[in-house]
Amino acid sequence: MNYNKKSILDIDVSGKRVLCRCDFNVPTKAGQITSDKRIVAALPTIEYLLNHGAKLILCSHMGKPKGEWKPELSLKIVAERLSQLLGKEVIMASDVVGEDAMAKAAALKEGEVMLLENVRYMKGETKNDPELSRQFASMAEIFVNDAFGTAHRAHSSTAGVAEYLPAVSGLLVQKEVGIMGKALADPERPFVAILGGAKVSDKLNVINNLLEKVDTLIIGGGMAFTFQAALGHNVGNSLLDESKIDYCKEMMAKAEQRGVKLLLPTDVVVVDHFPSPIDAPVEVMTVSADAIPEDKEGVDIGEKTRAIFAQAVKDAKTVVWNGPMGVFENPTLAKGTIAMAQALADADAVTIVGGGDSAAACEQLGFAQEITHISTGGGASLEFLEGLELPGIACLQDR
Repeated sequence: MNYNKKSILDIDVSGKRVLCRCDFNVPTKAGQITSDKRIVAALPTIEYLLNHGAKLILCSHMGKPKGEWKPELSLKIVAERLSQLLGKEVIMASDVVGEDAMAKAAALKEGEVMLLENVRYMKGETKNDPELSRQFASMAEIFVNDAFGTAHRAHSSTAGVAEYLPAVSGLLVQKEVGIMGKALADPERPFVAILGGAKVSDKLNVINNLLEKVDTLIIGGGMAFTFQAALGHNVGNSLLDESKIDYCKEMMAKAEQRGVKLLLPTDVVVVDHFPSPIDAPVEVMTVSADAIPEDKEGVDIGEKTRAIFAQAVKDAKTVVWNGPMGVFENPTLAKGTIAMAQALADADAVTIVGGGDSAAACEQLGFAQEITHISTGGGASLEFLEGLELPGIACLQDR
């Protein structure tokens, strides 16, 4: 896939109607936004377009209304928050591609901004319905995709509309593609990738793809136990995907064949029972990774492993991390994840954290400012690491 895509910096938007797909899928509680991080992330693109005289039509999804009008998933609260952040009115359409949206889009003046209702109110959105894509396109002259979090979805408002309009990236997507694309295509070496999280099955193709590119691959989290089992070790009650043991053997053989250093935990923090609730106090002990007692469950990497993994990161020039090292939601079981976040923060390297749990961990633990780039897309960044083509990026014009 070509990552060298045109952005809004490469085109003239003055006086043009611009449809910009954003990721305003913000968390809410009792009708209030609990984190406006995604809205704030879109501001550089929105402000650039408005300052350069665009007539700006914003669109996004929120939640999963599945083609039904659900008032609790209306983007009105986003329009209100965005108005506050921009210091100017964001005109809110009462529909998506209906009479109100069309009329308000047609009436926009240079430097004005409006927001369409939740695009997933339309049944055709997630089916990439060509008719809906055409209706989106009829409002504008240029399409801008700035929603990396949905770039792996071929939906009407993320990819379909680009069939009918010239399409370029916003500044957020440009940054994601630029930093992650370079890391995969032309990394400064040594290149270290860290994979964690619960399941091997979630990262099968990522492991395979990264073994073609990295110098060192670190495996932690719940997925490490299937690798341990592949080495013939007892994993007790730890997470285990028996159907993937042969796959893990293949990947270890591939690493050896390609001269890639594959690092697995040497010691593990174990518990009698998984904590319930997840953040409940829990008694732990540390055991060798090849000698987990039958009645224990591994829930984090041990102190020796933390030091080994941190040393590998310290020696690196490019580091990509996706997935926590343990049950980071529990303070007692977060030490491995904290150690990795600290190692990335201290590294003299380009450090990239894939979205999802590892991004949440870095933010919650206060390391976000020390990381080169934290991806805004969980699923999208994972597919990016797999080497898959992302429809919302592939549809953009090449430079």
